[in-house]
Order: sequence, then structure tokens, then C-alpha cells
Amino acid sequence: MNNSRLVYSSESSTCPGCHKPLRKCNCRLVQDKGNPRQIVDLPIRISRESKGRKGKGVTLISGLEMNEADLKSLAKKLKALCGSGGTVKNGVIEVQGDHRDQIKQELDKQFKNVKLSGG
Repeated sequence: MNNSRLVYSSESSTCPGCHKPLRKCNCRLVQDKGNPRQIVDLPIRISRESKGRKGKGVTLISGLEMNEADLKSLAKKLKALCGSGGTVKNGVIEVQGDHRDQIKQELDKQFKNVKLSGG
């Protein structure tokens, strides 16, 4: 009997979309007849959040499948468009203030699956 209890592993067995273990992921991997795990195109979500920011709202853009350098250049372009500050954290672009409509119009020009999320 194997009594090994793995505490840490450097293997990446998490989904890049939802950061859950691959066996529990439902966002990107869907069951299909021929291919048991076929990757589906994720929508780009634009949401507003103020939790943990002392009431200050930020606009979050998630679901972008880009490398870090491209994310930073897109964030710089969006921040200039909105005239505000922001950052890139864990593959999510944060722009200070509520600029969901402006950002959606701009991203619709470049991407096909852009959706507003939240209230």
C-alpha cells in the first residue's frame, strides 16, 4: 500500500483558464464523442470589482490567451484609452475605474468573443 501524501508538485496540472485541477475543470475542456477533451474557445470577460480595494472600483479583463508582454502592451493601450491607471496580475488586466463599455468597444475590434460579466 502506498502511504505517500504528496504535499507539493512542480507539475502543472491546473487549467490555465480557471486554475482548477484538470480533472475538475469545466471551463475549457468539454466532453465530446470522438475527443474526450477538446479545447473550446473561451470568451473574454469584462467585469467590475471593488472588493478588497477600499471601495475603489476597477475593471477586470480576463480570458485573454496571450503572453505577458502582449498583455502588458494591451493593458497600456486600454489604460491610455480610458485615461486611467492599472496593472496586469496573474493574466488579468486591471484598469482603475468603471470603463467596461469603452473597453468592450475597443476589444470588439480585435477579438470576436468579448462579453460583459457581472452587474
